[in-house]
Amino acid sequence: MMPADLETDSVRLRETMAGVLAADGVLADPAWRQAVEAVPRHRFVPGFYLPADERDGQGLTVWEPVTAELDYGRWLAAAYSDTTLITQFDGEEPDWKQPAVRHGGAPTSSSTLPSLVVRMWADAEVTEGHTVLEIGTGTGYSTALACERLGSADVTSIEVDGRRLEQAASALYGCGYTPTLAVADGLYGYWPEAKFDRIVAACSFRAVPPALLAQVRPGGKILLTLSGWLYGYARVLLTVAEDGTAEGRLLGSTVSFMSARTHAAPVFGNPAHWAAGLPDKPRATPHSPERITAATEEAFHLRFLAQSAVPDAQMTTMGEVVHLVDVVTGSAATLTPADGGWAVREGGPVKLWERIERILDAYDAAGRPGPETFTLHVYGGGQHLRHPQLPGLPLPRP
Repeated sequence: MMPADLETDSVRLRETMAGVLAADGVLADPAWRQAVEAVPRHRFVPGFYLPADERDGQGLTVWEPVTAELDYGRWLAAAYSDTTLITQFDGEEPDWKQPAVRHGGAPTSSSTLPSLVVRMWADAEVTEGHTVLEIGTGTGYSTALACERLGSADVTSIEVDGRRLEQAASALYGCGYTPTLAVADGLYGYWPEAKFDRIVAACSFRAVPPALLAQVRPGGKILLTLSGWLYGYARVLLTVAEDGTAEGRLLGSTVSFMSARTHAAPVFGNPAHWAAGLPDKPRATPHSPERITAATEEAFHLRFLAQSAVPDAQMTTMGEVVHLVDVVTGSAATLTPADGGWAVREGGPVKLWERIERILDAYDAAGRPGPETFTLHVYGGGQHLRHPQLPGLPLPRP
């Protein structure tokens, strides 16, 4: 049984959350603040996971289930906090009547933190009269905000996971929102409702899907996050031209979304097996791997640029050794601390770290330009990053 004062509590909490987001500059548009104050987020997250304070004996994150029945206060407070709430791991739908603690696992669905949801709609320059396609319905909270602002008739939302969409649909309809919903793969948009004024993706792609360009009216915009197997990210706002090409600027490299499931990184086996075939003689490298692995804004940006040079590479660390593995070409590299610096061994048709070095050298020579100074150009043959002081940075279509 839910407490009798749930609705009263939720009204107060979402007004408080809206006030906090407004103070942080997220809700500059009064219409979006009104939407945040109107949509009951708790209706979209009957259960979710929060990380425990400590990891388990194997070093895995312990994920604790949170529901109103287990802990009403914690559940409601988290529902109206500016936090991403994980609702699914490894594509497995939890039994929220008898939820279990999880150890590790890959999140595959979530309710994105409200500030980012609102920022997405605002950054896409969505306003009244626009028809929108949302890719990644998730819990349906973001969809509800769009319906509250635009009206349900102008909102289409698609989700690849049918079970997720069923639960989102139930919550949306229960709140009085009736957008067009469909189980569909975001790589292909949703042709039956095209063309759209805006497409906004709540998942990330390795490259801009061509179908999305074809489903936006000339002058319309696409907001999505580009990602890759190095887990470098960049948000980009594209404007579609009459000829079907598009271009736009990067909006930053610190926001991450779960990958579209067909763009997820493949498993690559034992890194030691890959390293065993590398040349015995290493060479010194002027760049530490920390330049692309550190938890800094510049490193996030550099990881995305490095990824553009080696789009099929993956990276993992075992002890002090950093491994790069490319399952597409069979190339590999290792970086090992040596004499106060780093030594690299690499083999295969693609010299992975050498390509990343060239990117880092060019970036330094150009004065370390930030993400907002780069533009992305998308056309029939592929897509390229461009910068006035840097050569073209190709992002091949996967």
